[in-house]
Amino acid sequence: MDADVIVIGAGAAGLAAARSVARRSLNVIVLEAQDRIGGRVFSHDIPGSAVPAELGAEFIHGPARETMALLRSAGIQAVEVGGDTWALDESGILRLEDSDFMAAARSVFTGDHASLQDESVATFLARLEGNHTNQDLVHKARAFVEGFEAADPEIADVGSIADELRSGVDAGGARPSGGYRPMFDFLAAQCQDEGVQIRLSSTVRRIKWQPGFVTLEGNAGHNAVMWSARAAIVTLPVGVLRGTADEPEVAVEPSLPAVKQEALRYLEMGHVIKVVLQFRTPFWEEIHGGRYRNAGFFRTRPNQPFAVYWTQLPLRVTHLVAWAGGPKAVALRNSSPSAIVEQALEGLGTLFGEPALVRAEFIEAFMHDWDADPFTRGAYSYVVVGGAGARAALASSIAGTLFFAGEATSIDGQDGTVNGALVTGERAAEEVAAALHAPATRGA
Repeated sequence: MDADVIVIGAGAAGLAAARSVARRSLNVIVLEAQDRIGGRVFSHDIPGSAVPAELGAEFIHGPARETMALLRSAGIQAVEVGGDTWALDESGILRLEDSDFMAAARSVFTGDHASLQDESVATFLARLEGNHTNQDLVHKARAFVEGFEAADPEIADVGSIADELRSGVDAGGARPSGGYRPMFDFLAAQCQDEGVQIRLSSTVRRIKWQPGFVTLEGNAGHNAVMWSARAAIVTLPVGVLRGTADEPEVAVEPSLPAVKQEALRYLEMGHVIKVVLQFRTPFWEEIHGGRYRNAGFFRTRPNQPFAVYWTQLPLRVTHLVAWAGGPKAVALRNSSPSAIVEQALEGLGTLFGEPALVRAEFIEAFMHDWDADPFTRGAYSYVVVGGAGARAALASSIAGTLFFAGEATSIDGQDGTVNGALVTGERAAEEVAAALHAPATRGA
């Protein structure tokens, strides 16, 4: 055999699992289909800027203990997100006093109106919307589900949204200084110090397993390769693990048990269009008498293609992020990259009432199509109606041989977050160690 354990995927879950397994004196190989580590964390350097364009995950959500511990070990600071929130309405751009859309969502989904029924977010909110006094809260709750969850309210499970909100996860109170890449580089270096082999551009196409033995078939570059191990940890995103209607991205033989296949039917990948717009200067800090100098977030009208734009405050840099999630992202995904950038610029010009200035200041844009990426097939997971136990079912191991990690397997409300992925990687490593009777972990 090539290793005791093979980890499929070098994202947060895969690297965390590999490090933990290797510290138990087991031989570990990580196979990563892309030519980089990070998975759905993708930091793109902007010339002349100390802050990269984060084309995937950007924020630290909630206490995120594992993430914070890793940052401390790496000597990296977490920078608290700062700035005011402004919103565009019929009378112009107004500063919001109550800018926390997550607080509004908590009051709707977990407060006195909380639903005890198995139903969609849209059905639940429609009942509340009949009361005129609830309309503002309902609007914010729907914007939260579409934006933060990147979910379609028509199919998203209201109970699962409520469970996540009760977990302590927030909308993103901090960012790693210098972006996520240094943290991932540090985690990968720790893996290699423990003897882990990280093999990039190594794509798994088929998983053949029997109790105590796994064979993986795929490609390393242009060469067909086969790897074998006593066990495998699968960290593939839901969209890849489920595959398309025509054929799976990764075939599993024998097939996954019915309970896992059912779980995959109740887990959907959220849709996100995120565009990082680079400008010559941070012109938004100077316009209109400097009133937006300390702006952190700008929310647009409901009819705009991008729901929100944000700065990197407290750091003052020359790029803004445009974000569309859920149905808004679906509406954009058949557009060309240039057309998407055009709509982001048009929306920003409408927001500030300065379309000519926005065009004059614009330099270039950066984005990544996570839906079209064959190694992700979407942004991050959410539960659809009827899927209350889907994450736990997906997380369960098979015959002490196949183990599963990744944000979609998070059962403590941290799904969709880097920290949730790290936690599941550690959990899968413990399960593997128990199955292979490995000694207690060493190191810290």
